[in-house]
Amino acid sequence: MIAGYAVPDFVSDFWHFYIAGITIVSVLGIMWFLRAQSTQKKLAPGEKAEIIDHAWDGDLQEFNNPLPRWWLYGFWFLIVFSVVYLVLFPGLGKFAGVLGWSSAGAYDQEKASVDAEFNKVMEPFLAQDVMTVAADPTAKEMGQRLYLTYCMQCHGSNAQGDGKNFPNLADGQWLFGGDATAIQASIAQGRLGEMPANLVGDEQSAKEVANYVLSLGGKPHDAAMAAAGQGKYAACAGCHGEDGKGMAAAGFPDLTDDAWLYGSDEAGITESIVKGRKGGMPAFQDLLGDAKIHLLTAYIWGLGGGK
Repeated sequence: MIAGYAVPDFVSDFWHFYIAGITIVSVLGIMWFLRAQSTQKKLAPGEKAEIIDHAWDGDLQEFNNPLPRWWLYGFWFLIVFSVVYLVLFPGLGKFAGVLGWSSAGAYDQEKASVDAEFNKVMEPFLAQDVMTVAADPTAKEMGQRLYLTYCMQCHGSNAQGDGKNFPNLADGQWLFGGDATAIQASIAQGRLGEMPANLVGDEQSAKEVANYVLSLGGKPHDAAMAAAGQGKYAACAGCHGEDGKGMAAAGFPDLTDDAWLYGSDEAGITESIVKGRKGGMPAFQDLLGDAKIHLLTAYIWGLGGGK
């Protein structure tokens, strides 16, 4: 658990008392030990301090003298400081501290302040349509920086997809639509694409359907297997259509184009049919807000793949 951050829900109250108990017992134990080590025995005239029963280098011995006062006072100060801290701030299980401070709240406050300043700069662009913003050099530069911060990890610095499973944003093939409205909705609301596993039977049937799918797009395929898979493709037509063109409005992929996230050869298509697929893009509305999403939409639309 990160002290000061939003406290997660524990499985039971046991863990709250467990963490708080260990913390309190540890502080009390340190206080007891420090007290025990700081008690100074009064020596009679001429009496020497007790010698601890070990030696180094033959005759180097250690006296059992009390700790220096400055060190003790410093230690006690730190203990008092820790107790005050635990009262004011989170640190004892679910106890939030009397000040009610949290790192999540501090982050939200700082983010709100930064966003307010950012939105002052964004207001002129927010009032313009996507095409106008995309043509503005300053807006394009700002959109690129936002893209490199929030989107590059998946889609790559050139927006052509960062390897397998991540869509190319610079081409004209868009699963959920490539117009400005669809792009903005994808960024703000996120997307979820899911294909159920093994709707056509065994792996051999999956290979036959895979070859039929390849034939729909005019790709190299086994004609005999494609013919055998044509009837079995009916299990797929409900989403992808009888012609394999899909339905962008619902996020059903076009099987006749070249935009395949998981591989467009027989092996890749067969694997998709047998195992199913599930992918998604997170929603950025709460994280970015309207102004940044508007700039990102314009930048991505301006890459040339948007419609």
